[in-house]
Amino acid sequence: MRSRVSAYNHKKTNSMPMFMSVTRIPLLLASLVLGGCASTHHNPQDPFEPFNRGVYQFNETVDKAIIKPAAKGYNAVMPVPGKMMVSNFFSNLNDVIVTINDLLQLKIVNAVADGGRILVNSTIGIYGLVDVASQVGLEKHNEDFGQTLGYWGIGSGPYLVIPFFGPSSIRDGLGLYADIRTGVLRRVSPVDTRNQLYTTNLLSRRADLLEKEKVLEEAMIDRYSFVRDGYLQRRRSLIYDGNPPREKFEDDENDSAPDKTSANDHEEGMQPAAAEAAAVVAPDAAVSAEPSAPRQPGVYRLWVTEREGRR
Repeated sequence: MRSRVSAYNHKKTNSMPMFMSVTRIPLLLASLVLGGCASTHHNPQDPFEPFNRGVYQFNETVDKAIIKPAAKGYNAVMPVPGKMMVSNFFSNLNDVIVTINDLLQLKIVNAVADGGRILVNSTIGIYGLVDVASQVGLEKHNEDFGQTLGYWGIGSGPYLVIPFFGPSSIRDGLGLYADIRTGVLRRVSPVDTRNQLYTTNLLSRRADLLEKEKVLEEAMIDRYSFVRDGYLQRRRSLIYDGNPPREKFEDDENDSAPDKTSANDHEEGMQPAAAEAAAVVAPDAAVSAEPSAPRQPGVYRLWVTEREGRR
């Protein structure tokens, strides 16, 4: 009898650490959620900032541990002509999504040009491996379903960082889903081949960003805020086709002389940083932001200062 009781107590004692470890997981998640809800939000566009920062750190960890090393290996193994052909191939597939959204935005001229790109590159360009269309004057455009929703006046909602995809918003997350559903790669079978194409596309895009990510390393500010503000600014520019309406800052009201700087001048200074910073964190994302999104003057002026210093 004593041996049975002893065995039972021993089994119960050994099971306690496992039980405690299991119960700690939901308690930890609950504490993170409650802690995030109790935080003070400084940016009205980013009410989910505690959650977004957590996802941002997760994406950074995955990128540093897996994606970035694989992209470096891809860069080292693949010759330059091969990298160009891979990039052109996936760019040609993306032109299908661009053409669809051209039509949804009633941009008929752009739709004809982008449809012509698909025809020329898929035939003369050998399935898109060579970008013949650009050489004959057919300019590539950048359109997605998130921009289409913004074009028709649908607000983006709060800023949102999506696991593995990066910067987004409520509206543009739906747009990303729609673009993936209508993409050519989704119709590739078998599934193993499709996944290999997705992986190759990811590595190709991430490899192109290895040099551009230096802009984040040089920015002596909060990386998360820099990426968020730059990303929102770039997407706002895309929705307005590079010509967004002039924004008025609080500092402008205190200036005695009126500010004559045009919106295009502001975009010229900020958009390169925005494009690079957002793409580094979300190399495969195709998402957008609120058209009326306010820009953060501090980030913009830091970029302009750095840019002028390099001239």
